[in-house]
Amino acid sequence: MSRKPKKGYFVRGHFVAEGSELDLELKRELKGGTDEASRTELKRESAELQKLGEELLTLRAGLFDALPLSEKLVDAIAEAKRITNFEGKRRQMQFIGKLMRALDPEVLDAVKQALAEQSTVPAAEAAALHEAERWRERLIADDDALGGWIETHPATDSQQLRALVRQARKDLKSGPAGEAPRQGKAYREIFQLVRAQLAVHGGADHAEAAAAQDREEDA
Repeated sequence: MSRKPKKGYFVRGHFVAEGSELDLELKRELKGGTDEASRTELKRESAELQKLGEELLTLRAGLFDALPLSEKLVDAIAEAKRITNFEGKRRQMQFIGKLMRALDPEVLDAVKQALAEQSTVPAAEAAALHEAERWRERLIADDDALGGWIETHPATDSQQLRALVRQARKDLKSGPAGEAPRQGKAYREIFQLVRAQLAVHGGADHAEAAAAQDREEDA
Protein backbone atom coordinates (compact mmCIF):
# COMPACT_ATOMS: atom_id res chain seq x y z
CA MET A 1 0.00 0.00 0.00
CA SER A 2 1.43 3.39 -0.99
CA ARG A 3 2.09 5.75 1.85
CA LYS A 4 -0.02 8.92 1.99
CA PRO A 5 2.18 11.87 0.94
CA LYS A 6 2.96 14.38 3.67
CA LYS A 7 1.53 17.87 3.42
CA GLY A 8 4.12 20.61 3.24
CA TYR A 9 6.17 22.91 1.05
CA PHE A 10 9.72 23.49 -0.16
CA VAL A 11 12.09 26.13 1.20
CA ARG A 12 15.42 26.59 -0.57
CA GLY A 13 15.11 23.11 -2.06
CA HIS A 14 14.25 21.39 1.23
CA PHE A 15 10.84 19.86 1.97
CA VAL A 16 9.17 21.13 5.16
CA ALA A 17 6.31 18.99 6.52
CA GLU A 18 3.34 20.88 7.92
CA GLY A 19 3.31 20.75 11.71
CA SER A 20 6.98 19.76 11.96
CA GLU A 21 9.37 21.59 14.26
CA LEU A 22 10.97 23.33 11.28
CA ASP A 23 7.56 24.41 9.97
CA LEU A 24 6.68 25.92 13.36
CA GLU A 25 10.05 27.68 13.51
CA LEU A 26 9.61 29.19 10.04
CA LYS A 27 6.13 30.37 10.92
CA ARG A 28 7.44 32.00 14.07
CA GLU A 29 10.07 33.80 12.01
CA LEU A 30 7.37 35.14 9.67
CA LYS A 31 5.47 36.45 12.68
CA GLY A 32 8.62 38.03 14.13
CA GLY A 33 9.76 35.03 16.13
CA THR A 34 11.58 36.98 18.84
CA ASP A 35 8.50 38.76 20.26
CA GLU A 36 6.90 37.76 23.53
CA ALA A 37 3.73 36.40 21.88
CA SER A 38 5.75 33.92 19.80
CA ARG A 39 7.73 32.75 22.82
CA THR A 40 4.52 32.28 24.78
CA GLU A 41 2.98 30.29 21.92
CA LEU A 42 6.07 28.08 21.67
CA LYS A 43 6.02 27.37 25.42
CA ARG A 44 2.32 26.52 25.24
CA GLU A 45 2.83 24.14 22.31
CA SER A 46 5.79 22.48 24.06
CA ALA A 47 3.81 22.06 27.27
CA GLU A 48 0.86 20.51 25.42
CA LEU A 49 3.07 18.02 23.59
CA GLN A 50 4.93 17.06 26.77
CA LYS A 51 1.58 16.47 28.51
CA LEU A 52 0.53 14.31 25.55
CA GLY A 53 3.75 12.33 25.99
CA GLU A 54 2.99 11.85 29.69
CA GLU A 55 -0.46 10.52 28.82
CA LEU A 56 1.14 8.01 26.46
CA LEU A 57 2.69 6.35 29.52
CA THR A 58 -0.82 5.42 30.68
CA LEU A 59 -2.06 4.15 27.31
CA ARG A 60 -3.10 0.50 27.30
CA ALA A 61 -0.71 -1.80 25.44
CA GLY A 62 -3.24 -2.78 22.79
CA LEU A 63 -3.73 0.84 21.73
CA PHE A 64 -0.11 1.87 22.19
CA ASP A 65 1.28 -0.96 20.08
CA ALA A 66 -0.88 0.04 17.13
CA LEU A 67 0.50 3.60 16.98
CA PRO A 68 3.05 4.40 14.23
CA LEU A 69 5.65 5.73 16.67
CA SER A 70 9.39 5.73 16.08
CA GLU A 71 11.55 3.18 17.88
CA LYS A 72 13.33 6.07 19.60
CA LEU A 73 10.10 7.40 21.10
CA VAL A 74 8.85 3.93 22.06
CA ASP A 75 12.13 3.22 23.87
CA ALA A 76 12.03 6.62 25.58
CA ILE A 77 8.52 5.94 26.90
CA ALA A 78 9.53 2.47 28.10
CA GLU A 79 12.52 4.01 29.87
CA ALA A 80 10.31 6.65 31.53
CA LYS A 81 8.13 3.86 32.95
CA ARG A 82 11.21 2.28 34.53
CA ILE A 83 12.59 5.46 36.12
CA THR A 84 11.56 6.05 39.74
CA ASN A 85 13.86 8.98 40.59
CA PHE A 86 11.89 12.26 40.45
CA GLU A 87 14.58 14.34 38.73
CA GLY A 88 15.44 11.53 36.34
CA LYS A 89 11.77 11.14 35.46
CA ARG A 90 11.40 14.88 34.89
CA ARG A 91 14.37 14.98 32.51
CA GLN A 92 13.12 11.91 30.64
CA MET A 93 9.70 13.51 30.17
CA GLN A 94 11.38 16.62 28.76
CA PHE A 95 13.19 14.37 26.29
CA ILE A 96 9.89 12.70 25.35
CA GLY A 97 8.35 16.14 24.83
CA LYS A 98 11.18 16.98 22.43
CA LEU A 99 10.56 13.77 20.47
CA MET A 100 6.83 14.51 20.41
CA ARG A 101 7.53 17.86 18.72
CA ALA A 102 9.15 16.00 15.82
CA LEU A 103 6.08 13.85 15.10
CA ASP A 104 4.05 14.35 11.94
CA PRO A 105 0.57 15.85 12.43
CA GLU A 106 -1.02 12.55 11.30
CA VAL A 107 0.82 10.66 14.05
CA LEU A 108 -0.16 13.25 16.67
CA ASP A 109 -3.77 12.86 15.59
CA ALA A 110 -3.47 9.07 15.95
CA VAL A 111 -2.07 9.52 19.48
CA LYS A 112 -4.97 11.78 20.47
CA GLN A 113 -7.49 9.36 18.99
CA ALA A 114 -5.96 6.43 20.88
CA LEU A 115 -6.10 8.34 24.17
CA ALA A 116 -9.73 9.30 23.49
CA GLU A 117 -10.56 5.70 22.57
CA GLN A 118 -9.09 4.44 25.83
CA SER A 119 -11.58 6.51 27.79
CA THR A 120 -14.59 5.44 25.72
CA VAL A 121 -13.80 1.89 24.54
CA PRO A 122 -16.75 -0.54 25.03
CA ALA A 123 -16.40 -3.19 27.72
CA ALA A 124 -16.44 -6.06 25.19
CA GLU A 125 -13.63 -4.52 23.15
CA ALA A 126 -11.59 -3.77 26.26
CA ALA A 127 -11.97 -7.42 27.31
CA ALA A 128 -10.77 -8.57 23.87
CA LEU A 129 -7.69 -6.36 24.13
CA HIS A 130 -6.92 -7.69 27.60
CA GLU A 131 -7.26 -11.25 26.30
CA ALA A 132 -4.72 -10.52 23.56
CA GLU A 133 -2.35 -9.05 26.14
CA ARG A 134 -2.69 -12.15 28.36
CA TRP A 135 -2.02 -14.45 25.40
CA ARG A 136 1.08 -12.48 24.48
CA GLU A 137 2.52 -12.94 27.98
CA ARG A 138 1.72 -16.67 27.91
CA LEU A 139 3.26 -17.20 24.47
CA ILE A 140 6.51 -15.52 25.49
CA ALA A 141 6.71 -17.35 28.82
CA ASP A 142 5.66 -20.88 27.87
CA ASP A 143 6.49 -23.12 24.90
CA ASP A 144 3.41 -25.24 25.67
CA ALA A 145 1.21 -22.16 25.27
CA LEU A 146 2.90 -21.46 21.93
CA GLY A 147 2.18 -24.98 20.69
CA GLY A 148 -1.38 -24.83 21.96
CA TRP A 149 -2.02 -21.52 20.23
CA ILE A 150 -0.77 -22.80 16.88
CA GLU A 151 -2.91 -25.93 17.23
CA THR A 152 -6.11 -24.02 18.04
CA HIS A 153 -5.46 -21.16 15.59
CA PRO A 154 -4.24 -22.95 12.45
CA ALA A 155 -4.55 -19.82 10.32
CA THR A 156 -1.63 -18.30 12.23
CA ASP A 157 1.68 -18.06 10.39
CA SER A 158 3.46 -20.37 12.85
CA GLN A 159 6.94 -19.61 11.50
CA GLN A 160 6.42 -15.88 11.91
CA LEU A 161 4.98 -16.28 15.41
CA ARG A 162 7.85 -18.52 16.58
CA ALA A 163 10.39 -16.02 15.22
CA LEU A 164 8.67 -13.13 17.01
CA VAL A 165 8.52 -15.05 20.28
CA ARG A 166 12.24 -15.92 20.05
CA GLN A 167 13.10 -12.26 19.42
CA ALA A 168 10.84 -11.03 22.22
CA ARG A 169 12.54 -13.42 24.65
CA LYS A 170 15.96 -12.13 23.58
CA ASP A 171 14.83 -8.53 24.04
CA LEU A 172 13.54 -9.24 27.53
CA LYS A 173 16.95 -10.63 28.54
CA SER A 174 19.01 -7.88 26.92
CA GLY A 175 18.35 -5.07 29.41
CA PRO A 176 20.72 -4.08 32.24
CA ALA A 177 20.51 -6.11 35.43
CA GLY A 178 18.09 -4.75 38.01
CA GLU A 179 15.98 -2.84 35.49
CA ALA A 180 12.58 -3.70 34.09
CA PRO A 181 12.80 -5.90 30.97
CA ARG A 182 13.00 -4.19 27.59
CA GLN A 183 10.01 -4.61 25.30
CA GLY A 184 11.01 -4.26 21.66
CA LYS A 185 9.30 -4.32 18.30
CA ALA A 186 8.69 -8.09 18.38
CA TYR A 187 6.74 -7.71 21.64
CA ARG A 188 4.31 -5.30 19.96
CA GLU A 189 4.05 -7.36 16.77
CA ILE A 190 3.05 -10.47 18.74
CA PHE A 191 0.13 -8.53 20.18
CA GLN A 192 -1.00 -7.37 16.74
CA LEU A 193 -0.79 -10.90 15.33
CA VAL A 194 -2.66 -12.43 18.28
CA ARG A 195 -5.29 -9.69 18.29
CA ALA A 196 -5.99 -10.23 14.58
CA GLN A 197 -6.37 -14.00 15.02
CA LEU A 198 -8.65 -13.60 18.05
CA ALA A 199 -10.83 -11.21 16.06
CA VAL A 200 -11.13 -13.74 13.21
CA HIS A 201 -11.77 -16.61 15.62
CA GLY A 202 -14.31 -14.57 17.58
CA GLY A 203 -16.14 -13.64 14.39
CA ALA A 204 -16.30 -17.31 13.36
CA ASP A 205 -17.66 -18.29 16.78
CA HIS A 206 -20.32 -15.59 16.55
CA ALA A 207 -21.38 -16.71 13.07
CA GLU A 208 -21.60 -20.35 14.20
CA ALA A 209 -23.72 -19.41 17.22
CA ALA A 210 -26.06 -17.34 15.05
CA ALA A 211 -26.46 -20.24 12.58
CA ALA A 212 -27.24 -22.64 15.41
CA GLN A 213 -29.89 -20.27 16.73
CA ASP A 214 -31.45 -20.03 13.28
CA ARG A 215 -31.60 -23.84 13.03
CA GLU A 216 -33.35 -24.04 16.39
CA GLU A 217 -35.92 -21.47 15.32
CA ASP A 218 -36.61 -23.37 12.07
CA ALA A 219 -37.05 -26.70 13.88
